[in-house]
Amino acid sequence: MKQLIQSFKTGATILEEVPAPQVSRGSILIQTTRSLVSLGTERMLVEFGKANLVQKARQQPDKVRQVLDKIKTDGLMPTLEAVFNKLEQPLPLGYCNVGNVIAVGEGVSEFKIGDRVASNGPHAEFVCVPKHLAALVPDNVTDEEAAFTVIGSIGLQGIRLCNPTFGETIVVIGLGLIGLLTAQLLQANGCRVIGVDLDPAKIALARQQGITGINPSEGTDVVKYVTTLTNGTGADGVIITASAKSDEIITQAAHMSRKRGRIILVGVVGLQINRAAFYEKELSFQVSCSYGPGRYDEQYEQKGYDYPLPFVRWTEQRNFEAVLQAMAAGHLQVLPLITERVPLQDYQEIYAHIGQSRSIASVLIYPLNTAHRSSVQIMPVASFAGANGVMGIIGAGNFTKMTLLPALQKAGARIKYIASNSGVTGTTLARKHHIPISTTHHQEILTDPEVDAVLITTRHNTHAVMVLQAMQAGKHVFVEKPLALNREELEAIQQAYDGSVTLTVGFNRRHSPHAQKVKQLVGDAPMNVIATMNAGFIPLNVWVHDSKTGGGRIIGEACHFIDLITYLTGSRVTAVCMNAMGSHPTAQTDNATILLKYENGSTGVINYFSNGSKAYAKERIEVYTQERTAIIDNFRITRAYGFKGFSKLKTPLNKGHANQCRLFNERICKGGPALIPFDEIINTTLASFAAIESMQQGKWISLQEQAQPELQPQVVLNHIDVM
Repeated sequence: MKQLIQSFKTGATILEEVPAPQVSRGSILIQTTRSLVSLGTERMLVEFGKANLVQKARQQPDKVRQVLDKIKTDGLMPTLEAVFNKLEQPLPLGYCNVGNVIAVGEGVSEFKIGDRVASNGPHAEFVCVPKHLAALVPDNVTDEEAAFTVIGSIGLQGIRLCNPTFGETIVVIGLGLIGLLTAQLLQANGCRVIGVDLDPAKIALARQQGITGINPSEGTDVVKYVTTLTNGTGADGVIITASAKSDEIITQAAHMSRKRGRIILVGVVGLQINRAAFYEKELSFQVSCSYGPGRYDEQYEQKGYDYPLPFVRWTEQRNFEAVLQAMAAGHLQVLPLITERVPLQDYQEIYAHIGQSRSIASVLIYPLNTAHRSSVQIMPVASFAGANGVMGIIGAGNFTKMTLLPALQKAGARIKYIASNSGVTGTTLARKHHIPISTTHHQEILTDPEVDAVLITTRHNTHAVMVLQAMQAGKHVFVEKPLALNREELEAIQQAYDGSVTLTVGFNRRHSPHAQKVKQLVGDAPMNVIATMNAGFIPLNVWVHDSKTGGGRIIGEACHFIDLITYLTGSRVTAVCMNAMGSHPTAQTDNATILLKYENGSTGVINYFSNGSKAYAKERIEVYTQERTAIIDNFRITRAYGFKGFSKLKTPLNKGHANQCRLFNERICKGGPALIPFDEIINTTLASFAAIESMQQGKWISLQEQAQPELQPQVVLNHIDVM
């Protein structure tokens, strides 16, 4: 299918050929008929993409500070690599989509095949959206009109926050598309509306709709005009839909407001607030968030949990429906706002000069004869026939992009497929790394007899089921940590594993030259190991904290250090005790200390903290044995004390990813033992589960005494949702 994307590296707007998305649980698959170009938002993205590095940095000072912090901890070259990799990732354009439902995911009863819907899907021939980000289009609303639904809801949410009453005077500053829609909806609400803009054409359009239009560039003093029109009272509310860097707009809004007036920011303006004006009038100021309640809430948007209507009357989906109802009733007239209608393939008529465009609304028209294809061939695949060690990658996120693919490429790996949910990220990486096929249907990788190995880098809750599917398909498996999120998943893998294929988990630290050097130095004598992870803060609403999706950071990330200590000690964990910060810590804790006992008498301590300084090194490993000490500082410097003939190893940041990928590629091509013994993988995974159980039960958990429940692998397959 065709999809519009924006390159942040080159600034080019591209109509890319990408695989069509698959319908997923809680979502609907839509074939697009129309989409609306949001000129304000998309102009900003296009202009940012065309800016040079210095200009980009000036526009995002917070990101610059993050880069400087990363240079301090990781070094210059790894940081620059990460920055350029980030810029290479294109952004899908668009969020105002209309089309027909062609597939319905599990758990969706609100829509059926054939329904006409408006959604926040991008400019693409096929889109998959969660059910709460779509709404049914009334029969008397055309596709072109329905394309205004989502952008109309942005204005509507600003109105809801302003809370105008019948007869009030509301000023709308900025009469772009959102501003004009906002003004119409305010009129339908019984308000007197004053619109402000510098563009005479937009002022004329507003006046045609019965809106009082003011153009400050013609010499009109906006504040005096509003004050005079309201008999000296001032505006009851001001909704700012403009985009400008100046602080003048927010100052004007304050001066034109009545005492205890309301100011709502929908657009983007400078926010150096004049305290005196706000203080004297006791003004209220609020920033509006996109389409309404539910926006950016994963529980609502991705997992489909609705807010109860009696308590949250207007969610983002219910705002969509309200806008469509206003169109159906004739209260919102959008067709006069359309400046141009352009076939999708002629998109450059809109985007080539978007920075100078005077258009109000541009509509893209889609062909209806497009086939839904889940794969795109980037380059010939003939060279993979009969080859050894052919791989397929499932997952095209940051780890794949920034770490795995560069390491595999350096190792000379032969990669035939890359699978991603959206198709855009996978296709971008396929082109960069010369991977022949980009797909959104990972089963295609599993059923291809030429593929010898599958690499899985998806979200944690899909790891276990995909490992099972790959092993059942006779493929060798590399899965990024963790292997599983609970004992049932792990038991299913244990039962399915028969040794006929290789299973490797992404415990890369043991493959770092620093860890290998320390292992060589300390030998097999009992030791004490302290591993400290300055993990950094991640907001609680991010998926890694979710027990069902990410498993929490202890199971999802601290397992790295359990494996590393197991490697250094050459032994297995026998008991675990974890203590977490706080009076009532939960399984989502990311500030904890884990104590490990090993069969050979060694002990391990893992300090996993998220409350440390970003300026401090992320990882530090200390090993004490036989009156000798070795310290690994952030996998850049290893210092040894008491070891004859060795004192220091210094390298660029090296956590072992490249070496791990090289060894995995060798095993797949030439055969050989597993990189990590299967029983060590199981032991490490069980130890991560035991850490959480120890905290919950307040005692040591013995791994040797734990009974494993009986479970057939197919039970896991039935309840884990995958790509």
